[in-house]
Amino acid sequence: MVTIMKKYYDVIRFALKCILIPAAAVFVIYCLNKPYKPINDQKYLDVAKFSSLGIQYTQVQVGNLGSSHGAYNFDYTPLTERGFSCFNFANTSQSFNYDYAVLKEFGSYMTPGSVLFIPVSYFSFNNEVTNAEEAEAMSVRYYHCLSPKNIPDYDPFIDIITNRLPILSAGEDIVKLFPSLQLSIIALAAENEVDTAVFAARAQERYSRHFDNKKEYFLPERIEDLYNIINYCKEHDITPVLVTTPFSKYYRDLVADEFLNEFEETVTKIANDTGVNYYDYSYDARFRGNLTYFMDADHLNTEGAVYFMQILMEEVPELQKLL
Repeated sequence: MVTIMKKYYDVIRFALKCILIPAAAVFVIYCLNKPYKPINDQKYLDVAKFSSLGIQYTQVQVGNLGSSHGAYNFDYTPLTERGFSCFNFANTSQSFNYDYAVLKEFGSYMTPGSVLFIPVSYFSFNNEVTNAEEAEAMSVRYYHCLSPKNIPDYDPFIDIITNRLPILSAGEDIVKLFPSLQLSIIALAAENEVDTAVFAARAQERYSRHFDNKKEYFLPERIEDLYNIINYCKEHDITPVLVTTPFSKYYRDLVADEFLNEFEETVTKIANDTGVNYYDYSYDARFRGNLTYFMDADHLNTEGAVYFMQILMEEVPELQKLL
């Protein structure tokens, strides 16, 4: 009888361990995750802007999609000063499939008759990211701003460990929970102005990122994504406008004529198929040799972005209809 009771209590103790140990682990994870989540969110401030939609921005009249060429090259100050509601939906390395995902999620905030600029860059029909690791890191941010139904190739596991319970993927970042343990690293930026030789070298770096080690520059799925974006706009009374933003000559002159011909043929076909206008400022004389408008070889600085917007207001009929 004693032996039977001992075995009975052993089973009870084992069952309690099976319940209490995981429960304790879950409790610890929860307690660590709560303070860590705001720290983790700091890594995704670039998509935090979307939280203002529906609050600060409810009726957007002019907007744009795009990668970094959309994020940096559109400054709506000339329009907002005239009372227009404008929003920049672009993010660095945002490819057409994510443009489409963002549009499906937030396109309802565009008013009927609004104008949406769709930047078409030289890497748009491929991907700006250069490897699988970078692509995954880029995609994670959309788990912080999009619904699962709109996230391309949604993975619930990634959602849990990077968004719901980011403490599970904290790695070395976990030390941020304990400020006294963090190392202090101060980066000093160079104060000297960038000369043309350095500018040209950085242009080569940008070109290499966009063109090197890519087997196909015009992926069918990316072309289909652009058609989907345009069709969405038409179905929701949004006027789509295709545009290639200004590049400096140090970047543009590196691009082979063969690629430029295929790029122009691809964009022209899409424009003709859909009846959407395309405006190419990649070789515009007002920008290409004027480095005061650029922060690097293919991105405008604030002054250049404001000037570019003023040009769009003067030269794009779709935008002039709103003015």
